[in-house]
Amino acid sequence: MKTNRQMNIVSAEFKANPFPLLASLRASEPVCRTYLPDKTKTPVWLLTRYEDVFTLLKDERFPKNRRSALTPEQIRRLPWVPPMFRPLERNMLDLDQPDHTRLRALVHKAFTPGLVEQMRQRVQTLADELLEAVARRHEMDLINDYALPLPMTIITEILGVPTKDRHKFHKWSKAVVSLSSPNVTIRVIPSVWMFIRYLRRFFKVRRRDPQDDLASALIEAEEAGDKLSEDELLAMIFLLLIAGHETTVNLISSGVLALLEHPDQMERLRQEPALIKPAVEELLRYAAPVFMSTERYAREDVTLHGVTIPRGEMTLGVIGSANRDETIFQNPEQLDITREPNKHLSFGQGIHFCLGAPLARMEAQIAINTLLRRMPDLRLKVSSDSLHWRPSMILRGLDKLPVAF
Repeated sequence: MKTNRQMNIVSAEFKANPFPLLASLRASEPVCRTYLPDKTKTPVWLLTRYEDVFTLLKDERFPKNRRSALTPEQIRRLPWVPPMFRPLERNMLDLDQPDHTRLRALVHKAFTPGLVEQMRQRVQTLADELLEAVARRHEMDLINDYALPLPMTIITEILGVPTKDRHKFHKWSKAVVSLSSPNVTIRVIPSVWMFIRYLRRFFKVRRRDPQDDLASALIEAEEAGDKLSEDELLAMIFLLLIAGHETTVNLISSGVLALLEHPDQMERLRQEPALIKPAVEELLRYAAPVFMSTERYAREDVTLHGVTIPRGEMTLGVIGSANRDETIFQNPEQLDITREPNKHLSFGQGIHFCLGAPLARMEAQIAINTLLRRMPDLRLKVSSDSLHWRPSMILRGLDKLPVAF
């Protein structure tokens, strides 16, 4: 077994162009052991082939809840979690059956396809307003001026959180997604503490004065007499606020960058806006805004391709690699906005398939088509090589994207 100590999978340098290294891992070391750059140098196993990542996302030998996978000795060695963080462990993303099923059923009752569809006109209006606000400047940071405020405004409006507070949420969530491991670090504690304190106050207001919003619906949600506990509600809203905008920011901004780097594809989409649905699926595949699966833990020793992953060790599926697997996708390094079929894994698989996928798709389709229609001379203001990618364990996204038009 080789250990790739040189690969810092969290770093901005790795995220800038990980694809050649991932192609070599798919070919020669599809089950690769490396370390997270945290204090304890946590070992982590990377799966890079499509079939292995696809299987991992549904494999009961790799649960999400590490306490159900670890030995008593491994549990004793787990890092201390500050008590205020413990409610956040009750989120859907970190739980398995039956807890996950129960929580998902409750949120599904409130977060319906109908609710998403109702937002379509609001997303369009907002996209137009944001572009109108920068039109006279003839330049903008595509992220801070457009790709970020659009999904952030929508998810806060859906949840019923005052729009004036949305900048706080991004600041707090940015700290959370920049973590280099699942373990809490001192650096992130103030942001999470303020986030939790804000949400607890917000719930008090909503319990007293329910509104026609998702937070009120979740407080009221009942499935077979079963409600969300206060901690579960906190974890759920925390997750929806972060997942409801961070991933879409990356999809819109990295997707636009990919189009700018492939002017033939950008021009074709501008000429044929009806191609936006397959185009967004291809941008999901190519840019892989969620670059790694969230962590799983081996419940038992698992042998893949002659390599044994020991019980209790963290395993990540590299979605950005699976999406470019040569055995699944023709010319995977090529951006093709008409690609069919397109079985990318960017929204996951199985019970943890992204709940917000319809909303993210709709926001990206409207945001990108509106941008191309209104800004026909859109171009990068700097070279692609000078762009800075945000360090993150799970996501792949830019810090800024300066464009002119």
